[in-house]
Amino acid sequence: MQIHELRPFHKPKRRKRVGRGGKKGTYSGRGIKGQKSRAGRKLKPIIRDMIKKYPKLRGYKFKSVKEKPEVINVDVLEKYFQKGKLVTPKVLLERGLISKIKGRIPKIKILARGKITKSLTIENFLVSKKAKEKIEKAGGKVK
Repeated sequence: MQIHELRPFHKPKRRKRVGRGGKKGTYSGRGIKGQKSRAGRKLKPIIRDMIKKYPKLRGYKFKSVKEKPEVINVDVLEKYFQKGKLVTPKVLLERGLISKIKGRIPKIKILARGKITKSLTIENFLVSKKAKEKIEKAGGKVK
């Protein structure tokens, strides 16, 4: 007989399991009632993933997809443009009054704050009713 052929005389004794984690305890680490405490029935991972995706708090947390237009008031046009000039979004971009958003010129809306005395031609803008009235009253055109 050689050393590698020797076998132990007694089988190794199993550790005694005690308390909540033991397999033979009252609840055996599973808690008391419910689906997870029963034998054989587990939650499917697909359902669990769906449950995780639902928001926990009240309300809707996602931002709207619709872009809000950039706002420019009539007094800004009065300050930066001369009488009889054409105003377009490209001109505003060149003068530094607006900046590109995500690599493109955003939609721009002209609002009526301030006074305007110069007649300007305005193209490719969203314009509020009062702003349109003020621009046309000063002798300008809105296209």
